[in-house]
Amino acid sequence: MFELDPACLELEITEGMMQDFDSSLPNIRRLKELGVKISIDDFGTGYSSLSYLKVLPIETLKIDKSFLDDSLESFQGQALVKTIIDMGINLKFNVIAEGIEDRMQVEFLLSQGCLVGQGYFYSEPLSATECEAFFQKGLSPK
Repeated sequence: MFELDPACLELEITEGMMQDFDSSLPNIRRLKELGVKISIDDFGTGYSSLSYLKVLPIETLKIDKSFLDDSLESFQGQALVKTIIDMGINLKFNVIAEGIEDRMQVEFLLSQGCLVGQGYFYSEPLSATECEAFFQKGLSPK
């Protein structure tokens, strides 16, 4: 039988879970007690209220792609992304940017202190077999 160390598993809290917050919170806390890591997906949109940051036992904020899409287009877009990154860092959360599509976004995120990201810039979604081949080939973006 294969056993997974719970610390190797990170689950994302999605908007659907937040719609029934009162019944979801005890389950999220039980998972945390087991050692599972918890992240908030699509932070800054929908039901991801700032008040959840005080209540939820999370390690990671995942910045929604919609913020990144216009981050280089306007001062406000840049300021919002920077604010989310700064807040996450100040609260000692990991911060992940979702939806990275080009090098300019990578450079902006790095300059703001966001060191982890995901998106088509790095790779399209992969099957398990394709993922294994990707890592064997090396980790260089397209």
